[in-house]
Amino acid sequence: MALFLPGIVVLSFLALALTETPLLIWGVVFIALGAAGQLLSGGAGAGGWVLALLPGLVLVLLGIPAVRRLVLTGPIYDAVRRILPRISQTEQEALDAGTIGWDAELFSGRPDFTVLGDIPKLTLSAEEQAFLDGPTEQLCEMINDWDIRHNRIDMPPEVWQFLKDKGFLGMLIGREHGGLGFSAQAQSMVVSKIASRSASAGITVMVPNSLGPGELLEKYGTKSQKEKYLRRLATGKEVPCFALTGPHAGSDAAGMRDVGVVTHGQHGGKKVLGVLLNWDKRYITLGPVATLLGLAFNLRDPENLLGKGEKVGITLALIPTDHKGVEIGRRHYASRSAFMNGPNSGKDVFIPMDWIIGGTDYVGQGWRMLMECLSTGRAISLPAVGTTTIKAALRATSAYARIRRQFGIPIGIMEGVAEPIARLVKNAYQYEAARAVTAAMVDVGQKPSVISALLKYRATEAMRVALNDAMDVHGGRAICDGPSNYLFSGYQTVPVAITVEGANILTRTLITFAQGALRAHPFLYAEISAAQNPNRSEGVRQFDLAFAGHSGFMLRNILASFAHNLTGGRFAGGGATGPLAHWHRQLRRYSQSFALVADWVVVLLGGALKRKQRISGRMADVLSDLYLLSTVLKRWEDDGRITEDLPIVEAIARDRVFAIERSLAEVFVNFPNPFIRFVMGILVFPLGRRAKGSSDRENTRMARAVLEPSAQRDRLTQGIYVSHDPKDVTGVLEDGLIKVHAAAEAETKFIRALKKGIIERRLDRDAIKDAVAAGVLDEAEAELLRVADEVTDRVIRVDDFAPEALVTHRANETAKADNTSAAQ
Repeated sequence: MALFLPGIVVLSFLALALTETPLLIWGVVFIALGAAGQLLSGGAGAGGWVLALLPGLVLVLLGIPAVRRLVLTGPIYDAVRRILPRISQTEQEALDAGTIGWDAELFSGRPDFTVLGDIPKLTLSAEEQAFLDGPTEQLCEMINDWDIRHNRIDMPPEVWQFLKDKGFLGMLIGREHGGLGFSAQAQSMVVSKIASRSASAGITVMVPNSLGPGELLEKYGTKSQKEKYLRRLATGKEVPCFALTGPHAGSDAAGMRDVGVVTHGQHGGKKVLGVLLNWDKRYITLGPVATLLGLAFNLRDPENLLGKGEKVGITLALIPTDHKGVEIGRRHYASRSAFMNGPNSGKDVFIPMDWIIGGTDYVGQGWRMLMECLSTGRAISLPAVGTTTIKAALRATSAYARIRRQFGIPIGIMEGVAEPIARLVKNAYQYEAARAVTAAMVDVGQKPSVISALLKYRATEAMRVALNDAMDVHGGRAICDGPSNYLFSGYQTVPVAITVEGANILTRTLITFAQGALRAHPFLYAEISAAQNPNRSEGVRQFDLAFAGHSGFMLRNILASFAHNLTGGRFAGGGATGPLAHWHRQLRRYSQSFALVADWVVVLLGGALKRKQRISGRMADVLSDLYLLSTVLKRWEDDGRITEDLPIVEAIARDRVFAIERSLAEVFVNFPNPFIRFVMGILVFPLGRRAKGSSDRENTRMARAVLEPSAQRDRLTQGIYVSHDPKDVTGVLEDGLIKVHAAAEAETKFIRALKKGIIERRLDRDAIKDAVAAGVLDEAEAELLRVADEVTDRVIRVDDFAPEALVTHRANETAKADNTSAAQ
């Protein structure tokens, strides 16, 4: 009996905590346990009864909301109000702009996989697929990236016209307004294919279909604005740009100095109410060729003519670029890329009120409008560019690594070279999985602001790694730029993707986790909102409800995290069956650990989290690793559980779990409170860090699997432009891989004879002819090997130039810098 009752108490505690039971029930249970203990032990003294029943009585009292608010949550509420900095209007609008979904499941610590499973798998309509296979393929065939970025520093007039005629600039505009009305998935895949051929062309198509006038008009424009502009934008009669960033407002775009003042002025020969604008913007893509300028500015109304106060707030307007006072500056030369980008400005530019996007109903709501558009646009555009670059790098590098031989073997089978190729394989699989799922979220009506932010920074960072890996494998072949170089353009453009739509360094360390914690945490946003409520009575009630739930959530996190980590996640659940059930359990296990640590980091650091950006960045890495792992598991299911891809999925899972443990360990080491640091370490790593990344053996196998034509290689690089023209810059690789693979058996005999000294490679002899004479090869084998040799020479050839050609080009570049190129 001495052991039985304590055991019942412990089990009751665990059951109540893990089920997040209300305090009132806790109290009733503990009163019953206290009474049972007294009766079973024969205790009759009043003091003993008081001690036995007191914990339960306290819990019962705290379980009564009115009592709890009086003695506990009310004082805590007042303390929180005193120390919590107020959320600014722009911060509030950013938080309200997006929706939560799978990210909230990960923050909960108990992700329900049906939430992710309900996201549709990659599907396109017949019309969308036809556009990909038709006009998009045609466009890629028209593009000569070397000519675009080296000779013209612009796209040819016929390419510009093709973009306009086929509706590439109006994919997101509805059919009723002359646009294509494509899904987010289709837009993402069109941009992906184009960007795999030319970064400049991809960016040119991406921008009008992302944050800009088209999307803003679709969502917020007045009827007359939509009728006036949307059809013209969809058909390319208007080329849009959107001016947000300025010299003093980059990542802190909300701190812009551009201003508009409500006043009366002359327009169309009449005196009308309007806005007098002054602005200075830069880094505006399509700016130099735009005919319609979207502009963000701070609106002031000193005479309160609109009835909304003096400081109205950020407002958006549409201005024809030929309007009086608009100055379209010269071009920026961003990373030596050819896409159009440049500054613009205006001084004392008067516009009528009906040029405000949405009219006067939407003045002061510009930041919310931008954040809502960004939450979806960022989920489509840059993840597509990052992912397609990885896949294109894998396609090219796997072919080159098989064709190129050193030390008598294809360089791809060397373990050192296999390492970056395997990394390309894993990144191609996991970022395509994440890209497809995220685009599908947008198509079902979600606005995944947190997920789009984390995927933007992860996909573009992976893009940087992929191109570095590809450059390393290609060696000298990659660093010599010229018409036959298929890597250098992407390599140059990487910093653009890293920087735009939120610089990665701040997206990772300042935005992703902090915004995710506020929006996706089960209780934190409700607590902060309550603390901001000017009505104390109402605020206390809201706070009390959230605080009670948060307390139970925190207690469950402590117990569940320790239990799952102590047992290696064996009982974490997940509901999956089959070969990946283990990884579903691990995802729940590490989601639980993330929920625990995220909760403590936010609660204990509070406002200091904005300054502890490296801790915030590591927590963003954990969240993004959980997201990547979950989308990889989903992709394998959506693809039909392809057995051949299982080793890739398991290698990715091992790497992601290893990365999660490393990031959490770094959070603990750098957490400012030593005691909390120690406790978190015990709860998350009770047996120490146990995860191991993918092994050398499995990575080498993955790398070798893509060194020959195969269905798996095609799956890993699906959606990019693949040329089979031997005269094309990348088509020569595809042609070469097929011919070298066909000659593999003859090549083996030939190499064996070389090693034995039967024949030798010399420029003054035909070694293949010698091999036939020596009986090493027959005539058919010799022909296969000769063809493979010829295509190998074409593949490894690098460009060279006459010195005067380079000097002339440099002079032409200088001259072009003094003139603004215009699309025709």
